[in-house]
Amino acid sequence: MAFTKKQKGDMTTHYEEWLQKSQAVYVLNYVAMNMKAIDEFRSKAREAGAEVHLVKNTLFNRALKAQGFPEGKFLEGTSLVGFAFTDAAALAKTFTEAAKGSETVKVKGGFLGKEFISDKQVKALADLPSLPVMRATLLGVLNAPASKLVRTLAEPARSLAAVVKAHSEKAPTAA
Repeated sequence: MAFTKKQKGDMTTHYEEWLQKSQAVYVLNYVAMNMKAIDEFRSKAREAGAEVHLVKNTLFNRALKAQGFPEGKFLEGTSLVGFAFTDAAALAKTFTEAAKGSETVKVKGGFLGKEFISDKQVKALADLPSLPVMRATLLGVLNAPASKLVRTLAEPARSLAAVVKAHSEKAPTAA
């Protein structure tokens, strides 16, 4: 299907907007995926706070150049591009799960910020815990010293209360 110059300009503008908003961009070769599988993949990406779009490679390369990204030399054949707006690791996990166990569906690579990352680096990023898990871990690390301090400050009073209780329990039997 041929596109008019205006349609191509609009598509490039959309690509540029998505590139500006995203923390990371991943590219998948979707040659053997049917429409049902692509729709399921898109819904998983939406759950990760991202969007997935089928792109025209030449127009997407124009958008990359316009936004200051290095040229996407891996953009050959069919390209399904994911834009991670909130959690880059969650979208990387979605992409690697889609490619797992398939000979034809492969992660081509992507960009983290404006730096090119290979398919192996996308896989390494997918192995990271998700953003909520990392936040909980960080919160636990930050809370540990405070809770230790509270226990340390409360220990003398607890010890004194234990001594008084033991002494009070002992006193009636002696009388």
